Amino acid sequence: MSVQEDILAQIKAYGTIIIHRHQRPDPDAIGSQVGLAELLRASFPSKQIYQVGGPTEGLDYLAEMQKIDEATYQEALVIVTDTANAPRISDDRYNLGAKLIKIDHHPNDEPYGDFIWVQDEASSCSEIIADFWQLFPDELRMTKEAARLLYAGIVGDTGRFLYPSTSSHTLRIAADLIDYGFDYAGLNRQIEQISKNVARLSGYVYQNLQVDESGAARVTFDNEMLAEFGVSDAQTSGVVPLPGTIEGVLAWAIFVQQPEGYYRVRMRSKGPAINEIAKRYHGGGHALASGANVKDLDQAQELYDEVKELCKNYTR
Repeated sequence: MSVQEDILAQIKAYGTIIIHRHQRPDPDAIGSQVGLAELLRASFPSKQIYQVGGPTEGLDYLAEMQKIDEATYQEALVIVTDTANAPRISDDRYNLGAKLIKIDHHPNDEPYGDFIWVQDEASSCSEIIADFWQLFPDELRMTKEAARLLYAGIVGDTGRFLYPSTSSHTLRIAADLIDYGFDYAGLNRQIEQISKNVARLSGYVYQNLQVDESGAARVTFDNEMLAEFGVSDAQTSGVVPLPGTIEGVLAWAIFVQQPEGYYRVRMRSKGPAINEIAKRYHGGGHALASGANVKDLDQAQELYDEVKELCKNYTR
């Protein structure tokens, strides 16, 4: 029996299913989590299906979370989507259920759960959930709302199909989802839309981005600057792709100070694999899109020096 068949069997066996995703969600986290929830609600209407977790941080137009008590977890199946390691799961009650399933597209460096389906070549976890539907078309029923959510997750994690993770299969899946009749053009605009404050911050990125001769780039936002621009940590995700639009930039790191003082690091690359660097700084992720954390500006410099060396060796 395949892992997909095992997961479907577990879904059929439980009357209550609770679906989690990672903290600080992006469209793929919400799309895969609630897209799966909507798929299961339509397919198994007698079951109790819940989506839980912390704030959706500006993604309320996709979906909102539900509040449940701990008693609901008794004899429940818990599924976690789009989350590489257990400490990143939003709402640590995920371990109170009877069984735990992990569905993800990040490298499986930290396995958890009773059943694990990791497909790191997939563009997104939403693509994997759509694959799940297409594997069992007689038992899983797609809906307009589930299709909207899964499409949003795919668009978000492929950068509107611009990233190398986009495959012909990704595009076929997206086309199949569009056939369910939601307003995909309007959804694309919602995903791309930024506030005026983030637009101002974008100008700051272009004016202050530091780029060395090997194509390694960085920009830093401290708490004072975030307050000046009126931008939250979550909103800075809107400027992460910008350095990649600049000719000559090969890999980049964006350092965002947190209220506690440390810096969250968003890392991206057009070629050299950056995830091993991220792992050395309390992070990880994909080869070309990773995240990390550094305690101060000195450690930020250390990480950036590693990115510079990586780019230098790559161009050689």
